[in-house]
Amino acid sequence: MKGSVYKRPNGWEFRHDIDPDPLTGRRRTTSRGGFATKTEANREMRKSILAHEEGRRVDRSRRTVTEFLDEWIVAVRPSLRPSTWSKYRTYCDSYIKPVIGNTALQELTPVRINLLYAHLLTSGRRHQRTNQGAGLSPGSVAVVHRVLHRALRDAVRWNYLVRNPSDDVERPKLDRRVPTVWTKEQLRTFVDHVRGDRLYALYLVAITTGLRRGALVGLRRHDVDLDAGTLSSSRPRIVVDNKAVDGEHKTDSAYRPLVLDPVTAKALRVHVDRWEQERTEFGFTTDLLFCWPDGTGIHPDTVTDWFQAHAKSAGLPVIRLHDVRHSYATAALKSGVHPKIVSERLGHASVAFTLAYYSHVIPGMDAEAAGAIAGLILGTGETPEDTDVRGSVRTEAETPLIDEEE
Repeated sequence: MKGSVYKRPNGWEFRHDIDPDPLTGRRRTTSRGGFATKTEANREMRKSILAHEEGRRVDRSRRTVTEFLDEWIVAVRPSLRPSTWSKYRTYCDSYIKPVIGNTALQELTPVRINLLYAHLLTSGRRHQRTNQGAGLSPGSVAVVHRVLHRALRDAVRWNYLVRNPSDDVERPKLDRRVPTVWTKEQLRTFVDHVRGDRLYALYLVAITTGLRRGALVGLRRHDVDLDAGTLSSSRPRIVVDNKAVDGEHKTDSAYRPLVLDPVTAKALRVHVDRWEQERTEFGFTTDLLFCWPDGTGIHPDTVTDWFQAHAKSAGLPVIRLHDVRHSYATAALKSGVHPKIVSERLGHASVAFTLAYYSHVIPGMDAEAAGAIAGLILGTGETPEDTDVRGSVRTEAETPLIDEEE
């Protein structure tokens, strides 16, 4: 196939032959423009020619990015979790379509996508709060990239594009965010402060198991086995379009049963007794364990608001409810609990993820391990007792709060 590259007012353009019209045999060509340099136009022309020769034919179209995304978001909905789909739609509507939505899909280039990311980082925030900059965080722009890359990948599969232009962009660089956590003393202070609260058991479960917010709010009566002292979240409650709905856990391991420590098990028993009394009194049929007295489900965001209000009134640093999960993991790792056990209790997909995410905890553990191993080999210190990891799985879970009840 023959082709040429031309300089246009808006950049460089290529044009090359494609298969002749099957009916008339007349010559046909395809073109694409908007390239910053001649070299880039030549490279894309060679890719286009190769794609046609391999049988992947992309018909010329003036379909815009907005038109494509509107089609795409409907098509992918059955394959996504409701919360993921809602996030994809929000990012498309809020950050992609307002900036590059009028661009023809086939004229979308890596340069234009890079400019989109630069714009979002400097002035992309739609609702600016006090002490917030005008730009989105690198993390938010990274989500924009994931959404756009996924959409354009599907455009290639649907033969709307020859290749994915987001493959060649400069991805936003993320700063490693160390989770904000409470110390053991701060966790105890919070527990003392909420001891008489209606959701005392929920807060205690969060602190002593590290369950995610959705799993906490979504706990059902049948999820808790008071005789065995275990709980297993069957279906979390998540927020989609500001509404609380039933969702799915992120990983299969999140459905694991968790052994409860005696303090938490006792608090849950008290809560269940009150729940059953209210169920009889009000006649509600819901099986949600943490609900209003009439059985109405509590919105997850409401639980977060209450949690943060309690933290403030207790004189503690105000953190996210999800940061209690990080506090649990950090305390467990620092106390010497085997990372595999911590990973399983948190419901992570692998212990590798746990170690990578909580790498900020590892340096102190590494120093302790160095001294212990040297002492064992060189006889310069006390030899730590052997630990049976399997035994730690079978025994009852411990909690730093246990001494408060004895």
